[in-house]
Amino acid sequence: MLTHVLAADFDAFRWLILPGAIFAARVVDVTLGTIRVIFISRGMKYLAPILAFCEIMIWLLAIGQIMTNLKNPACYVAYAGGFALGNFVGICIVEKLSLGMALIRIITQHDAQPLVDRLQADHYGVTSLDGRGVRGPVKVIFTIVPRREVSRVVEIIRSFNPNAFYTVGDVNSVASGQFPPRRFWHDAPFLRAFRPFRKGK
Repeated sequence: MLTHVLAADFDAFRWLILPGAIFAARVVDVTLGTIRVIFISRGMKYLAPILAFCEIMIWLLAIGQIMTNLKNPACYVAYAGGFALGNFVGICIVEKLSLGMALIRIITQHDAQPLVDRLQADHYGVTSLDGRGVRGPVKVIFTIVPRREVSRVVEIIRSFNPNAFYTVGDVNSVASGQFPPRRFWHDAPFLRAFRPFRKGK
């Protein structure tokens, strides 16, 4: 008897379906927002507004449900939870997409010529300079690579010198240079269609 009473009093739409929909909408719109910010920083000025339009439409749907259900605490929890998870999902997607270019700076006290030769053999453009650090003369190497190639270049650096100091920074645009050939799924026709939308290409 008590079970039937509790089942009758429990409103599935109010406590499960509606909060679940708000949570899902918030995950999607924050994910789109995170990707949009990265697109803006990469100079993709045509793709960013499309994501912005979708993002704000979904946000309006979510906030509209919040405003009409102000007395439902489950909606607040779902809204906040969706915001948190959306940031995480957006960052993960951006990492997988590996958009844009990256500048890798390498500083080493070892003879850098083998590393330079290896990078050039793999079609990476390399600039090397003489410098001086705290412990004496060093070699400073610069290379600009597609972000998807960063992990591969780091592996080459570590195989050359596990203790080499290196940094990785963003590059907003590149006018020209030598870059490795595209590999695997990056040659897909639907991805090539986005190239005109990138600044400096």
